[in-house]
Amino acid sequence: MGLPLYREVKHKLLESLRGGEWKPGEIIPAEKRLCERFGVSVGTLRKAVDELTAENILIRHQGRGTFVASHSQDRYMFGFFHVFAQDGRKEYPKVEFISLTKDKADADSAARLGVKKGAKLIRIVNRLSLGGRAVIIDDILLPEHFFAGMSEAQVRERRTTLYQLYQDSFGVGVLRTEERLRACGANAQMAQLLGVAEGTPLLHVIRRALSFRDEVVELRHSYVLTDQHEYFAGDDSQGHG
Repeated sequence: MGLPLYREVKHKLLESLRGGEWKPGEIIPAEKRLCERFGVSVGTLRKAVDELTAENILIRHQGRGTFVASHSQDRYMFGFFHVFAQDGRKEYPKVEFISLTKDKADADSAARLGVKKGAKLIRIVNRLSLGGRAVIIDDILLPEHFFAGMSEAQVRERRTTLYQLYQDSFGVGVLRTEERLRACGANAQMAQLLGVAEGTPLLHVIRRALSFRDEVVELRHSYVLTDQHEYFAGDDSQGHG
Protein backbone atom coordinates (compact mmCIF):
# COMPACT_ATOMS: atom_id res chain seq x y z
CA MET A 1 0.00 0.00 0.00
CA GLY A 2 3.05 2.28 0.27
CA LEU A 3 2.05 3.43 3.76
CA PRO A 4 3.94 3.35 7.06
CA LEU A 5 3.20 0.03 8.76
CA TYR A 6 1.09 1.53 11.56
CA ARG A 7 -1.09 3.29 8.97
CA GLU A 8 -1.65 -0.02 7.20
CA VAL A 9 -2.81 -1.43 10.53
CA LYS A 10 -5.05 1.60 11.06
CA HIS A 11 -6.54 1.05 7.60
CA LYS A 12 -7.23 -2.61 8.40
CA LEU A 13 -8.86 -1.70 11.71
CA LEU A 14 -11.09 0.81 9.92
CA GLU A 15 -12.05 -1.82 7.36
CA SER A 16 -13.10 -4.13 10.20
CA LEU A 17 -15.19 -1.34 11.71
CA ARG A 18 -16.82 -0.50 8.38
CA GLY A 19 -17.57 -4.16 7.83
CA GLY A 20 -19.40 -4.32 11.16
CA GLU A 21 -17.00 -6.78 12.80
CA TRP A 22 -17.02 -4.62 15.95
CA LYS A 23 -20.10 -2.50 16.56
CA PRO A 24 -20.45 0.80 18.49
CA GLY A 25 -20.01 0.23 22.20
CA GLU A 26 -18.25 -3.13 21.76
CA ILE A 27 -14.75 -3.88 22.97
CA ILE A 28 -12.12 -4.65 20.33
CA PRO A 29 -9.81 -7.68 20.78
CA ALA A 30 -6.85 -7.49 23.14
CA GLU A 31 -3.52 -6.13 21.88
CA LYS A 32 -1.90 -9.57 21.77
CA ARG A 33 -4.62 -10.97 19.49
CA LEU A 34 -4.50 -7.96 17.17
CA CYS A 35 -0.70 -8.09 16.98
CA GLU A 36 -0.90 -11.75 15.98
CA ARG A 37 -3.66 -11.04 13.48
CA PHE A 38 -1.77 -8.25 11.72
CA GLY A 39 1.76 -9.60 12.28
CA VAL A 40 3.04 -6.41 13.91
CA SER A 41 4.68 -5.35 17.16
CA VAL A 42 2.78 -3.91 20.12
CA GLY A 43 4.35 -0.49 19.41
CA THR A 44 3.06 -0.45 15.84
CA LEU A 45 -0.41 -1.53 16.91
CA ARG A 46 -0.57 1.06 19.66
CA LYS A 47 0.38 3.84 17.24
CA ALA A 48 -2.53 2.86 14.97
CA VAL A 49 -4.93 2.65 17.93
CA ASP A 50 -3.65 6.00 19.25
CA GLU A 51 -4.63 7.71 16.00
CA LEU A 52 -8.09 6.13 16.02
CA THR A 53 -8.51 7.20 19.64
CA ALA A 54 -7.44 10.77 18.83
CA GLU A 55 -10.08 10.78 16.07
CA ASN A 56 -12.74 9.63 18.59
CA ILE A 57 -13.34 6.41 16.64
CA LEU A 58 -12.06 4.27 19.51
CA ILE A 59 -12.24 5.05 23.23
CA ARG A 60 -9.87 3.65 25.87
CA HIS A 61 -11.29 2.83 29.30
CA GLN A 62 -8.58 2.36 31.89
CA GLY A 63 -8.50 -1.23 33.12
CA ARG A 64 -11.35 -2.30 30.82
CA GLY A 65 -9.95 -2.14 27.30
CA THR A 66 -10.55 -0.23 24.08
CA PHE A 67 -14.06 0.20 22.74
CA VAL A 68 -15.69 1.38 19.53
CA ALA A 69 -17.12 4.84 20.20
CA SER A 70 -20.87 5.03 20.71
CA HIS A 71 -23.13 8.05 20.90
CA SER A 72 -23.70 8.96 24.52
CA GLN A 73 -25.11 12.40 25.32
CA ASP A 74 -21.69 13.53 26.52
CA ARG A 75 -19.98 12.43 23.30
CA TYR A 76 -22.57 14.34 21.25
CA MET A 77 -22.11 17.48 23.36
CA PHE A 78 -18.34 17.55 23.28
CA GLY A 79 -17.83 16.05 19.83
CA PHE A 80 -20.59 17.52 17.67
CA PHE A 81 -22.27 20.44 19.45
CA HIS A 82 -20.31 23.68 19.02
CA VAL A 83 -22.55 26.49 20.26
CA PHE A 84 -21.41 28.31 23.39
CA ALA A 85 -22.61 31.30 25.36
CA GLN A 86 -20.37 34.29 24.63
CA ASP A 87 -18.89 34.05 28.14
CA GLY A 88 -17.62 30.54 27.25
CA ARG A 89 -20.29 28.51 29.07
CA LYS A 90 -21.44 25.33 27.39
CA GLU A 91 -24.72 23.71 28.38
CA TYR A 92 -26.93 20.89 27.23
CA PRO A 93 -29.63 22.33 24.96
CA LYS A 94 -33.30 21.70 25.64
CA VAL A 95 -34.52 20.02 22.44
CA GLU A 96 -38.13 20.53 21.38
CA PHE A 97 -39.51 18.33 18.59
CA ILE A 98 -41.39 20.35 15.98
CA SER A 99 -42.19 17.95 13.12
CA LEU A 100 -41.35 14.81 11.16
CA THR A 101 -42.44 14.72 7.54
CA LYS A 102 -41.64 12.87 4.32
CA ASP A 103 -39.82 14.85 1.65
CA LYS A 104 -38.00 14.45 -1.65
CA ALA A 105 -34.43 15.48 -2.37
CA ASP A 106 -33.99 18.70 -4.33
CA ALA A 107 -30.84 19.25 -6.38
CA ASP A 108 -28.84 20.69 -3.46
CA SER A 109 -29.78 18.07 -0.85
CA ALA A 110 -29.34 15.26 -3.41
CA ALA A 111 -25.78 16.42 -4.15
CA ARG A 112 -24.89 16.77 -0.46
CA LEU A 113 -26.42 13.41 0.51
CA GLY A 114 -25.14 11.51 -2.51
CA VAL A 115 -28.63 10.43 -3.61
CA LYS A 116 -30.66 10.99 -6.76
CA LYS A 117 -32.81 14.09 -7.11
CA GLY A 118 -36.31 13.14 -5.97
CA ALA A 119 -35.05 10.39 -3.63
CA LYS A 120 -37.24 9.79 -0.57
CA LEU A 121 -36.13 11.65 2.55
CA ILE A 122 -37.29 11.98 6.14
CA ARG A 123 -37.32 15.57 7.40
CA ILE A 124 -37.08 16.37 11.13
CA VAL A 125 -37.32 19.88 12.55
CA ASN A 126 -36.24 20.58 16.14
CA ARG A 127 -35.94 23.78 18.18
CA LEU A 128 -33.06 24.00 20.67
CA SER A 129 -33.08 26.34 23.65
CA LEU A 130 -30.13 27.49 25.75
CA GLY A 131 -30.58 29.39 29.00
CA GLY A 132 -34.35 29.26 28.56
CA ARG A 133 -34.25 30.97 25.15
CA ALA A 134 -34.76 29.51 21.67
CA VAL A 135 -31.37 29.77 19.94
CA ILE A 136 -31.15 27.08 17.21
CA ILE A 137 -33.44 25.55 14.60
CA ASP A 138 -32.27 22.17 13.28
CA ASP A 139 -33.68 21.17 9.88
CA ILE A 140 -32.53 17.57 9.37
CA LEU A 141 -32.75 15.48 6.18
CA LEU A 142 -32.27 11.70 6.27
CA PRO A 143 -32.16 9.29 3.30
CA GLU A 144 -35.18 7.08 3.92
CA HIS A 145 -33.38 3.88 2.90
CA PHE A 146 -31.17 4.13 6.00
CA PHE A 147 -34.07 4.80 8.36
CA ALA A 148 -37.03 2.84 7.00
CA GLY A 149 -39.95 2.86 9.41
CA MET A 150 -38.75 5.80 11.49
CA SER A 151 -41.80 7.23 13.25
CA GLU A 152 -42.70 10.55 14.78
CA ALA A 153 -43.17 8.80 18.14
CA GLN A 154 -39.61 7.40 18.04
CA VAL A 155 -38.16 10.86 17.52
CA ARG A 156 -40.51 12.75 19.82
CA GLU A 157 -40.26 10.31 22.75
CA ARG A 158 -36.56 9.43 22.55
CA ARG A 159 -34.56 9.90 25.74
CA THR A 160 -31.19 10.36 24.08
CA THR A 161 -29.55 12.11 21.12
CA LEU A 162 -30.64 11.55 17.55
CA TYR A 163 -27.25 10.01 16.79
CA GLN A 164 -27.80 7.40 19.47
CA LEU A 165 -31.30 6.74 18.10
CA TYR A 166 -29.75 6.19 14.66
CA GLN A 167 -27.26 3.76 16.18
CA ASP A 168 -29.54 1.83 18.53
CA SER A 169 -32.72 1.61 16.42
CA PHE A 170 -31.37 1.58 12.85
CA GLY A 171 -27.79 0.30 13.12
CA VAL A 172 -26.44 3.54 11.64
CA GLY A 173 -23.33 4.80 13.42
CA VAL A 174 -22.09 8.35 12.83
CA LEU A 175 -18.30 8.34 12.67
CA ARG A 176 -17.57 11.94 11.75
CA THR A 177 -19.12 15.15 10.50
CA GLU A 178 -18.22 17.83 7.97
CA GLU A 179 -19.46 21.39 8.47
CA ARG A 180 -19.67 24.54 6.37
CA LEU A 181 -20.71 27.95 7.71
CA ARG A 182 -22.69 30.75 6.07
CA ALA A 183 -24.67 33.79 7.13
CA CYS A 184 -28.37 34.16 6.35
CA GLY A 185 -31.48 36.05 7.42
CA ALA A 186 -34.38 34.40 9.24
CA ASN A 187 -37.27 33.53 6.95
CA ALA A 188 -40.85 33.70 8.22
CA GLN A 189 -40.87 30.16 9.67
CA MET A 190 -37.48 30.54 11.39
CA ALA A 191 -38.47 33.93 12.78
CA GLN A 192 -41.64 32.49 14.28
CA LEU A 193 -39.85 29.51 15.83
CA LEU A 194 -37.05 31.66 17.27
CA GLY A 195 -39.28 34.54 18.33
CA VAL A 196 -37.35 37.15 16.33
CA ALA A 197 -38.09 39.50 13.47
CA GLU A 198 -38.01 38.20 9.93
CA GLY A 199 -34.62 38.96 8.40
CA THR A 200 -32.73 38.70 11.74
CA PRO A 201 -29.12 37.64 11.00
CA LEU A 202 -28.43 33.96 11.71
CA LEU A 203 -25.42 31.67 11.42
CA HIS A 204 -26.24 28.85 8.99
CA VAL A 205 -24.31 25.64 9.75
CA ILE A 206 -24.51 22.93 7.07
CA ARG A 207 -23.43 19.58 8.50
CA ARG A 208 -23.04 16.23 6.76
CA ALA A 209 -22.81 13.20 9.05
CA LEU A 210 -20.88 10.21 7.69
CA SER A 211 -20.99 6.58 8.77
CA PHE A 212 -18.15 4.13 9.33
CA ARG A 213 -18.53 3.26 5.63
CA ASP A 214 -18.20 6.93 4.60
CA GLU A 215 -21.86 7.05 3.56
CA VAL A 216 -23.63 10.36 4.14
CA VAL A 217 -26.47 9.45 6.51
CA GLU A 218 -27.65 12.91 7.54
CA LEU A 219 -27.75 16.46 6.18
CA ARG A 220 -28.43 19.01 8.91
CA HIS A 221 -29.08 22.72 8.42
CA SER A 222 -28.73 24.53 11.75
CA TYR A 223 -29.80 28.17 12.06
CA VAL A 224 -28.22 29.85 15.10
CA LEU A 225 -28.94 33.17 16.82
CA THR A 226 -25.54 34.66 17.64
CA ASP A 227 -26.43 37.83 19.54
CA GLN A 228 -25.67 35.97 22.80
CA HIS A 229 -23.97 32.79 21.51
CA GLU A 230 -21.06 31.85 19.27
CA TYR A 231 -19.81 28.87 17.29
CA PHE A 232 -16.52 27.33 18.47
CA ALA A 233 -15.17 24.00 17.16
CA GLY A 234 -11.71 24.02 18.74
CA ASP A 235 -10.33 22.51 21.94
CA ASP A 236 -12.83 22.94 24.79
CA SER A 237 -9.92 23.32 27.19
CA GLN A 238 -9.08 26.71 25.71
CA GLY A 239 -11.56 28.62 27.83
CA HIS A 240 -14.72 27.12 26.31
CA GLY A 241 -16.71 24.67 28.38
